[in-house]
Amino acid sequence: MRSRVDAVFQALADPHRRFVLETLAGRGSATVTELAAALPVTRQAVAKHLGTLRAAELVEPTRAGREIRYSLSPEPLGDALDWMERVGSEWDERLAAIRKHLS
Repeated sequence: MRSRVDAVFQALADPHRRFVLETLAGRGSATVTELAAALPVTRQAVAKHLGTLRAAELVEPTRAGREIRYSLSPEPLGDALDWMERVGSEWDERLAAIRKHLS
């Protein structure tokens, strides 16, 4: 799970990839050409971003005739959220111990 979480955070680090995910969440699916029309980057750049998102398992391609449509696959986001909640609760416990020690 750790490498999957790392891949998710790496994918989310880029604002264009976050835009692609938000667009897919709102539209359901889109082609590279449709996504490129909404971004100030080339079609090839969007394809590369989709490759990174696919490596993180955040998008899933589906062939429809000659087109490939991409849709959001949110499960890896749940893994990242679980990691953040676990780390957050560990820090809450540490901070509570510091507060107790200082009072």
